[in-house]
Amino acid sequence: MGWTLGRYFLFRYATITTWFFLGIFALVFLIDFTELTSRTSRIPGFSYQIGALISALRVPMLVLQTVPFVGLFAAMATLVSLNRKYELVVARAAGISAWQFLLPVCLGALLFGVLAVGVLNPLAAHGLSRSQHIESLLRSGSSNAVDEDSTPWIRQKTTSGDTIIGARAILNQGLEMADATFFVLDKNGDIVERKDAKRVFLRDGYWELHDVSTMTDAGTKQIQKLAQIPTDLKPEFVQERLARPETIPFYDLPGKIEVARSFGLSANAFAMQFDSLVALPFLLVAMTLIAATVSMRFARMGQSATMILGGVVAGFLLYVVSVLVKAFGVAGFVPTLIAAWFPVVVAMFFGVTFLLYKEDG
Repeated sequence: MGWTLGRYFLFRYATITTWFFLGIFALVFLIDFTELTSRTSRIPGFSYQIGALISALRVPMLVLQTVPFVGLFAAMATLVSLNRKYELVVARAAGISAWQFLLPVCLGALLFGVLAVGVLNPLAAHGLSRSQHIESLLRSGSSNAVDEDSTPWIRQKTTSGDTIIGARAILNQGLEMADATFFVLDKNGDIVERKDAKRVFLRDGYWELHDVSTMTDAGTKQIQKLAQIPTDLKPEFVQERLARPETIPFYDLPGKIEVARSFGLSANAFAMQFDSLVALPFLLVAMTLIAATVSMRFARMGQSATMILGGVVAGFLLYVVSVLVKAFGVAGFVPTLIAAWFPVVVAMFFGVTFLLYKEDG
């Protein structure tokens, strides 16, 4: 197949993918903005401009989760449109095999995945962290109630006793907390103090608490602008325990994993995130092959709705299996490398085998 025809197929795929991506971006923004305003509209200081800013910063991370489906639907739409206009029929009549005109589409999916990992992921990680910071400032002081079910808790051990730490919001990759609660225990395990702080920073050897309300076991209450609690925790340990892997850019993940493992931590969550991002471009290629199995059959009245639905279901099952195996990788049941690549390899072999059977007999 000549470069002109290959470039034409690639351009068609890129155009359709761009429109799908922009449509998903706008839809996610509207949904997130509506949901955010319904939750925060009564908070003092809230405005629709701030709500739009927070949603705009969060949308790239939400859209990043839909990238596999964007790749699937874009590939299906591209091949169906080419088939409905008989362009694939003409290409086949000219002696061009399915593998040849699928190559530009697969190349486009691979490039789309590389852009998603190399460009969209760092922007999404930075935007999510920034949106959490803005929302935390907006909510600061409105409520410092800490939910025991949804809040990550850590327990630190020092020579003076243990401290149980939780917070409403985890910021700056786990090194900053908003509306935090510290339960200070003595050597017998009894609670002797509760400290509620609007803002907490992890410093070298201590937690720095701002705007602190201290309640002792005797029932006395004390207000302080600044307080300190000793800690032996290292930033890498806190990041591994509290930080969401999605908030760390792709380029920073290898360093975080290496440092965390040097402290004896498994860092499975960070490793799983890194391996999943590396495998994402090839996952899009697998989605393209699945789309090809249901989108290239010639039909005068268009593609069979059952076949198209089957492709959507197959893509959805692949995504579900990927998420399930990813959970096994984070839990440490299987190596993260295998958890990231197993669904991709299986889907690729399935697509290639089906196409070989249909195209080459």
